[in-house]
Amino acid sequence: MGGIVYFSSRSGNTARFVARLGQTASRIPIPPEEPMPAPRAPFVLITPTYSDGLGRGAVHRQVIRFLNDPDTRHHLRGVIASGNRNFGATFALAGDVVAQKCCVPVLYRFELAGTETDIARVSEGLDRFWKTHFSTAI
Repeated sequence: MGGIVYFSSRSGNTARFVARLGQTASRIPIPPEEPMPAPRAPFVLITPTYSDGLGRGAVHRQVIRFLNDPDTRHHLRGVIASGNRNFGATFALAGDVVAQKCCVPVLYRFELAGTETDIARVSEGLDRFWKTHFSTAI
């Protein structure tokens, strides 16, 4: 099956969400001097959104740095994004930006650290996604 790679700021919302999924995951570090994960198998990226009121800067610099590696980007299969609904049209915008630039689907959007419903939907959705992704036609 596929893996999860995520970025979480110091607030820890995304890290708490990923921990509640109960799946193995690699974290993109906050400090730029720390080594990046280097997935060499299919993975889904989970990322929060950072942007001004116009949507600029939606994808954190560390996520951009992570995705700038062509080998890493080659294994990206989808993105799940978080955000704050108070920001209206820019809610979970990082997912749309990554999806468009990397030609992968946005699989889900959730607010802040997510709800129990979000956790259940993402867990079930990832299970279905990976089964479909890794199934072979006869």
